[in-house]
Amino acid sequence: MNRLVLTLATWGGVGYLPGAPGTWGTIAALPLWWLLTLLGPLGYGLSLAVLLAVSVMVAGPAQELLGRHDHPAIVIDEVVGLLVALAGVSVSWGWVFLGFVSFRACDILKPWPIRRLDRGAGGLAVVLDDVAAGVMTRLALAIGRLLLG
Repeated sequence: MNRLVLTLATWGGVGYLPGAPGTWGTIAALPLWWLLTLLGPLGYGLSLAVLLAVSVMVAGPAQELLGRHDHPAIVIDEVVGLLVALAGVSVSWGWVFLGFVSFRACDILKPWPIRRLDRGAGGLAVVLDDVAAGVMTRLALAIGRLLLG
């Protein structure tokens, strides 16, 4: 069971890559995002809800196994956060790139209220800050789309 938890939490081991595991995890989420767009809005939303639940369930035990709150190797939260950020974004690589960069900036810099969410304990806190970064990014993309057409 521990092996399954760590495999899911590290997104198949991507979280163990050196340098910037959160960025690697976000990159590794892109193929899943593309596949989920093929399911349409309902399929995307349901898949995201399932992945969100799984990420909360595995993040807590994974951080206990790894011995640290929000251990850098836990990247399933970045996967969920990016899927939130890109929900409803058309398959236009310019907007996807902008969403990717904006999401990583929000996740790394953790502006208010994201930083506050990161302070909690357990799997929910590990995931919530990335979901909030995803929501913030999605709002920024929507505003950008309105302004730029």
